[in-house]
Amino acid sequence: MEEFCFEITEELEDERIDKCLATLMDTLSRSYIQKMVKEGQVTVNGEVVKGSYRLKCEDRVAFFLPEAQEPDILPENIPLDILYEDSDVIVVNKPKGMVVHPAAGHYSGTLVNALMYHCGSELSGINGVMRPGIVHRIDRDTTGSVIVCKNDNAHRVIAEQLKEHSITRRYIAVCQGVIKEDEGAIDKPIGRHPTDRKKMAVNERNGKRAVTHYRVLQRFEKYTYIECELETGRTHQIRVHMAAVGHPLLGDEVYGSGKSPFKLQGQVLHAKTLGFVHPSTGEYVEVEAPVPGYFTELLRKL
Repeated sequence: MEEFCFEITEELEDERIDKCLATLMDTLSRSYIQKMVKEGQVTVNGEVVKGSYRLKCEDRVAFFLPEAQEPDILPENIPLDILYEDSDVIVVNKPKGMVVHPAAGHYSGTLVNALMYHCGSELSGINGVMRPGIVHRIDRDTTGSVIVCKNDNAHRVIAEQLKEHSITRRYIAVCQGVIKEDEGAIDKPIGRHPTDRKKMAVNERNGKRAVTHYRVLQRFEKYTYIECELETGRTHQIRVHMAAVGHPLLGDEVYGSGKSPFKLQGQVLHAKTLGFVHPSTGEYVEVEAPVPGYFTELLRKL
C-alpha cells in the first residue's frame, strides 16, 4: 500500500477533485479515480469528499493506492505466422486485431499468450510476466513484423539497437489526400496529448524527438500509397505524423477525420520490413512480412 499526499497550489484551485487527480495521476484512469472518491478512499484535510468537491488553495489531498496485482498470464494455442526463428529471437507477422501484450481488458488472445504456448519458458524476463520477450510493439490494428526475444542477452542487445535507432523498420500505408512531393521527412516531437490521455500528439513543449521518412509509392484520386521508414520509434508515430501534415492514415479513427468509404478495421498500416543485427552472430538479418489480403484488396479497389 502506497500513500500519496500533496497540497493544492493556486493553479489547481477551484478544480474538481476527480478531474485534478486524473491530471496529476496520469497512470490512473478517470473511472478508477472516480471509484476511489466514491468509495471514500480520498480525503481533503482529513475529511472524505465527493467527486464534485472544488479544491481550495492549500487543501491537503491524501489517498492510498494498493499494490498492483499482476494477473496470471496463460499460454494459449493461437496460430502464429512465424517469419524467422532461432534460439535467440522470433519474428512474427502480427495479424490485425491482435494486441501485442496483456493489459487492462486484454488478458487473453494476445501475442504474448500465443508466444507462451509456442515458446514455453524460452522468453526473456526483462519486461516482467506481463510482457515476456517483448522489446517493442505495434498497434492492435497495425499488421506486420514484431521481434520477440527468447533470452535476456538477446533482449538487451535488441533493446540497445532500438534505443540507438539502428533497427530497420519500414512500413507501408495508405493515407488520405494526395501527397505532392515524391518523398520527405517529418521531424516533429511527439508526446502525450495535452487533454486526451489516450492519444499522442505533436508536442513541442513536452514531446520527444520523432522523425519519419516517407516516399510515395502510388497516387490515387483521393489517397496516396506510401512507404514510411522510422528513424525513431515513438508511440503511434506514423499515425500522428501523417495526421500532423494533413494526411491521416485511411481508416484511422483516432487521428483521422471522417468515416472511411471502405470497410476497414482501423488504420491501413503494415510493418513490412524489419532488419536487425543478430544478438549472437553479429550478422544483419532482414525479414519481410507479406502484405495482408485486406491491404492488397484495398489497393485493387483504389
